[in-house]
Amino acid sequence: MALVYGLLWRLLLFLVHINRAFVSWLRVRTRCFKGRLWERAMASLLLPVAFTEFPEEQKKIQRSPDLMPLAADNVAERQALFLRDGKSLEKLPMHIGLLLVDEEPNYTDIANLIVWCMAMGISCVSVYDDNGILQKNNSLLMKEVIQLQRHLGVEGSKVEFLNNGSDRHVVSCRPTVNVLSPEDGKQSIVQAAQQLCRSVENKERSPKDISVSMLDCLLREYKNIPDPDLVLKLGPVESTLGFLPWHIRLTEFISLSSHRNISYEDLLGALHRYGACQQRLGK
Repeated sequence: MALVYGLLWRLLLFLVHINRAFVSWLRVRTRCFKGRLWERAMASLLLPVAFTEFPEEQKKIQRSPDLMPLAADNVAERQALFLRDGKSLEKLPMHIGLLLVDEEPNYTDIANLIVWCMAMGISCVSVYDDNGILQKNNSLLMKEVIQLQRHLGVEGSKVEFLNNGSDRHVVSCRPTVNVLSPEDGKQSIVQAAQQLCRSVENKERSPKDISVSMLDCLLREYKNIPDPDLVLKLGPVESTLGFLPWHIRLTEFISLSSHRNISYEDLLGALHRYGACQQRLGK
C-alpha cells in the first residue's frame, strides 16, 4: 500500500512540473507577439467591465464632438469650451514643456499645441528640440502661432516669444513661449559655474560661499524660466535630450508617440493623466 501511495505522489509531482513548464512556454510565446495581441484581447474582455464599474470615465470618453472647442461655431463659445476643459482638470500645469524628439519639426502641429495650451489657461509653454532647429526658425513658429490664434479666435491670449532666454519678440506680455535648445540647458550651467569660478579667482567670493542655492540664483538670472510642471515628450526616443536639466527635478514626464498630426484630444488626454498623477515631491 505504501508503494502505491509513493507512486501516486510521484505522479502528482510529475503533473505539477508539466503544468509549470506549459505555463512558462505560454508566457514566452505570448511575449513573441510583443504583447500587442494579448493586450488587445484582454482589453476587449475588460473594457466593458471597466465602463460598467466606472460610469464617469465612460461619460468622459463618449463626450459629444459638439462639446469640443474646435467644433464650436462662434468665438465666444470656443473660448468658453477651452476654459471649461482647463477647469475640468484636477490640476492645470502653469508651465508645460514640449520636448520634440522627431527628426524634423512640423511648425503647424507645434503651433496647435502652443495655442491649445494657452487657450486652456496655461501661462508658460517651452518648446525644445535638441538640434536647435526651432530656435533658428523662431519667426516661422511665431507666424504659425499668430495665424492659428486668429483662425480660432483666441487672440485675447497674446504671446511673448523668448528666444534663447534673452532676445524677445514681443507680441504682448503673457502667456510666454520659450523656444529652447541645448544651449539653454547644460551650457547655461557651465556658464554659471565658470562665472562662479572667476569670481573666486578675482577674490570677489570665497570658495566657502559657493552653494547650490547660489548656483540656482545665478541660473535664474540667466534664464528667467520657471520650473516646468509637466513635459510632454513627443517622439519615440526615451530621453530628455538635455531639456533644462536644472529645472526638471520635480517635473512630470508624459510620452506621446509624435507631435505630427497630434489632436486636441491627445493633448487633453495627457493633461488628464497629469491631473490624476500623485506628485509626492520627495516625501
